[in-house]
Amino acid sequence: MLTQIIALLIFIALFAIGAVRGVQIGVLMLVGAAGTGLLFTDMAVEDIIAEFPLSIMILLAGVTYFFAIAQENGTVDKIIDWALERVGSSAVLLPVVFFLITGGIAAMGAPLAGLVMMPVGMQVARKYGVDYALMGLAICFAIGAGGFAPTSLYGIVTYSTAHDAGIDLSPFLLFGIAVVVYLVMLVVAYFMYGRSLFSKTTVKAAAHAEAGARVSRGSASASSVAFGEDDEDEALFDSSTTDEAGDSSPFTFVQILTVIFMVGLIGTVVVLAALGQEPDIGLLCFMFGAVLALVDPKTGKAAIPKIDWPTVLLVGGIITFVGVLQNMGAVDLLGEGAEAIGSPLIAAFVLCIVGGLVSAFASTTGILAALVPLALPLIAAGGVPGWALIAALGVCSAVVDVSPFSTLGATVVATAPVEDKPRLTRILVKFGMSMVIIGPIVLVGGLVVPAMMF
Repeated sequence: MLTQIIALLIFIALFAIGAVRGVQIGVLMLVGAAGTGLLFTDMAVEDIIAEFPLSIMILLAGVTYFFAIAQENGTVDKIIDWALERVGSSAVLLPVVFFLITGGIAAMGAPLAGLVMMPVGMQVARKYGVDYALMGLAICFAIGAGGFAPTSLYGIVTYSTAHDAGIDLSPFLLFGIAVVVYLVMLVVAYFMYGRSLFSKTTVKAAAHAEAGARVSRGSASASSVAFGEDDEDEALFDSSTTDEAGDSSPFTFVQILTVIFMVGLIGTVVVLAALGQEPDIGLLCFMFGAVLALVDPKTGKAAIPKIDWPTVLLVGGIITFVGVLQNMGAVDLLGEGAEAIGSPLIAAFVLCIVGGLVSAFASTTGILAALVPLALPLIAAGGVPGWALIAALGVCSAVVDVSPFSTLGATVVATAPVEDKPRLTRILVKFGMSMVIIGPIVLVGGLVVPAMMF
C-alpha cells in the first residue's frame, strides 16, 4: 500500500508543479510514469511506453491539421460572414451566432480550436455594443458544448474511458447533456449581461435597416489571430480597422471543398456510430487534409506548424501515468477510500467538486484524462450509475473554464480592451468559481440522483 500511496502523491505533485511553474505537464508525466513504473513495479520500459495513447495522438494531430487548413484558406471567415448575413441588423442575436459557429468548430476534434473566434467575437461585440462579458461567455460555453461532441476531444476522452471500463455511456447522450447545460448557462448570461440589448434592439434595428446596414465582422479574421496584452490588444481593437467591411465575395472552390469535408466528417461519424462502428476521426481528418493540401499546397504547408503537439503531450503523458497507476493497483486504492466515505452520493459530489476546482486553474483536457479513470473505483464499489457519474464529472470539470485562471477565461481577458480587463476579470472569477459548487449541485442533483432512483 505504501508504494501505491507514494505513486499517487508523485502523480499529484507533478500535476501541481507543472501548473504552478508553467512547465508542460505531459512531459513531467511521461518522465514520472517511467520512473514510477521502473522503481515500484515490474513493468519494463516497453510496457510503460505501450500505455501511451497513440490513437489520441493521431486524433489530435489529424483534427488540428485539418482545421488549420480551414483556417488558413479562409473558410472559417467565410462561414462567419455567411452566418452574420443571416442575422441581418439584430445585435441581440450575435452571441447566439458566435455560440453556434464556435460550437461547430470545437466539435471538430480540438475544443480549444474554437478560441480563434474570441478576437473576432470581441471586435464584433465592440462594434455593435454587445457586452464583452456576454460575448466572451457565449464563446466559452460554445467551446465546452462542442468539446463534448462525439467527434471532439472532451467527449472522446470521457466516453471512451467509460467504454473501456465496460460502462454504457452513449456519446450522443453525453453531448446532449453538455449542450443543455451550456444553453441554460447562456440564457443566464443573457439575463445578467444582455438585457440592455433587448431595450436597444428595436431602435438600433430600425436605424440599421433604414441605412441598409448589416452586421459584419469588419476586418476581424479567424485566419490571423494574435493573442496578447497591452499594446497588441490596443492594436486589435483599433477603431480604424474594426469598422471596415468584411469580405463578401463568394466561396472559392477550395473553401467549398473544405465545407463539404467538414460536413462529411461529422456525417461520417454520426452514420458509422449509428451502425455500431467506431470511426477513426484522426485518420479521416488526415485524409481530408491531404486532399486539400494537394489542391492548395500553400495552405497545407502553412497548417503543419499549427498541429497541436502540446495537447498531444499533455493527454498522452497523463494517460500513460494513469496506466502505470492502474497496473500497480493504486487506482483500486482510491476505490477503497470512496467506500470508506460511506455514501456513494457524497463521494460523487466531492469528486465533481474536485474536478471543477482543479480544472478552474488547469487544463480541462488534462483533468478529464486524470479524473475520469480515477472515478472508476467509485463506480465499481456500487451505488452510483457509471454513465451518470462520468457524464456529471466531465461536464463539471468543463463548466468552470470561464475562470480567468483557465485557458478560456484568460483568452477572454487577453482579447478585451485594456480598460475593460479589470471588470471582466472580476466577472469571470465570480462566474467560474461559483460553477465549482453550482455545477456539482446541478449535475449530481439533476443527473446522478435521478439515475440512482430510476
